[in-house]
Amino acid sequence: MSFSVNTNTGAQVALQYLNATQGQLDQTQARINSGLKVATAKDDGAIYAIAQNQRGSVAGYSSVINSLNNGSSAIDVALSAGQSISDLLIQLKQKALSAADPSLDTASRQALNANFTALRDQISTIVKNAVFNNFNLVDGSTNQVQALASSDGTRRITAQAQNLKLSGSIVTIKTTSTISTQAKASALISVIQTSLTNVNSALAKLSSGAAKFSIQATFTQKLSDIRLLPLWYAHVFASFVPDGSRKYSI
Repeated sequence: MSFSVNTNTGAQVALQYLNATQGQLDQTQARINSGLKVATAKDDGAIYAIAQNQRGSVAGYSSVINSLNNGSSAIDVALSAGQSISDLLIQLKQKALSAADPSLDTASRQALNANFTALRDQISTIVKNAVFNNFNLVDGSTNQVQALASSDGTRRITAQAQNLKLSGSIVTIKTTSTISTQAKASALISVIQTSLTNVNSALAKLSSGAAKFSIQATFTQKLSDIRLLPLWYAHVFASFVPDGSRKYSI
């Protein structure tokens, strides 16, 4: 007795096409879910290796940009402090000029001196509190602020600090300076003017440092964007979103 099985060739062909279609749908769904055309080394080992190398470079540039932003913030705090000190020096000069008037009575001069010493001490308060991320660029505790300038960590960019403390080489007003007498007030006028000129020069130097950091950050961002371009063709999968725009993921 023989045994036979009837097959439906058409059904088998249809099943093969269905399985192939399902496989393609699964692949497409995986790309939509991950946003990647090549999500793993199994998809395409060569392209995956290229993409991983590019990711490494982009991650490096991201760290550089963060470092530059931190440095820029420290400089911005120093600039803010310097501007406040410059404004205070203008007020101190005004008080000294008023106290230098020989016709001023004692009570008025004492009032001016009290105001003068309060403004003088405020300079020290500003210098002490001009801190960002443990960096103080105006109290003499450091000579410079430094940040990464390359993704391999071998290059740095620096900006010089400026010591704006009282009794220093920039702000030459002493911590004990007063305008309690007409003679002291007269002598302080030129000292205050010199300090004001020095502080404004220091602000210009800090501003130059801020510009360096900003330019380097912009340049680094462009380098990072350029690194992403090869991935556009080799690795990036574009999926449509409901509003009709495209969303590109890496």
